[in-house]
Amino acid sequence: MRLAEEMRHQDQISVLGAGAFGTALAISLARSGKPVTLWARSTDAASSMQSARENLGRLPGKSFPSRLSVTSDLPLACKAPILLLAVPMQQLADFATQNKSLIRRKSLIACCKGIDLKSDRGPLAVLEDVVPEAQLAILSGPSFAVDIAEGLPTALTLAARDKGVVEALQSVLTTDNIRLYSSLDPVGVEFGGALKNVIAIACGLAIGAGLGESARAALMTRGFAEMQRLAARVGADPATLSGLSGFGDLVLTCTSEKSRNFSHGFKLGTGATVDPTVTVEGVATARAVVHLARTLDLDMPITTTITQILDGHISISEAVEVLLSRPLKRE
Repeated sequence: MRLAEEMRHQDQISVLGAGAFGTALAISLARSGKPVTLWARSTDAASSMQSARENLGRLPGKSFPSRLSVTSDLPLACKAPILLLAVPMQQLADFATQNKSLIRRKSLIACCKGIDLKSDRGPLAVLEDVVPEAQLAILSGPSFAVDIAEGLPTALTLAARDKGVVEALQSVLTTDNIRLYSSLDPVGVEFGGALKNVIAIACGLAIGAGLGESARAALMTRGFAEMQRLAARVGADPATLSGLSGFGDLVLTCTSEKSRNFSHGFKLGTGATVDPTVTVEGVATARAVVHLARTLDLDMPITTTITQILDGHISISEAVEVLLSRPLKRE
């Protein structure tokens, strides 16, 4: 029996990764009556969450439903037929490789956003290389973990190449507060979710440096054009980026201090010290995108300039001068 058919009869779900987003997804799924296992890498962290019935470190104050259990036993968590991979993008390839025997014949939903620095590929492409036997999908869109955990309405995109797989997963993973839209363009969904983080850093820099709301609007608009250009060159439908996983996520992350990428840029813009322990996917993604754009001979001035700022090669004032002195062109 195919996994797509099995999923209609089995709703056991494990979320691998107990960061804020993984925890929030587990809470929402369990609150909707599904049996959910949340896997944490640390035995102490798993024990603490199981006892306290909340993730005090990453999502304090958000109580766990009774159907949510926490474990650090990865083989146990991987007994579920559906695995949501909520590990950081830059750790995804190693995680999948090290645990290939546990996940190779499962339904895997990538829940991270970014581009792998080593391969210049998105999460689904990374998983396809490691576990081609698995049924693969990607979940992305405008969402903050705290909103999901609080039960606030959220809309996301679930994408896979196989229509049967995405429709079966869409039915199982929709919750009381998460509405899922399906897509058969996973490349567009994964690149939309990755690229918007870079533009969010740019917008944070602009606001933090006092460049104003008009500058942010310009960065969002021209940044969105860059996102569509690159996505089209890697085989995505540019129209996909006009949806939740592109434009929708771009609006959210470029306009809210809840966004780690926007906040990172804002702190840099004000000259404040950033916390090196906080995962900011847009930083690694910016570097990966610049490398990929060079390979494709593609002009991405905003992403290139932001990467130069992040790497300390130019100042914010020099970056503004670079962008404003570019040749005039039609929109």
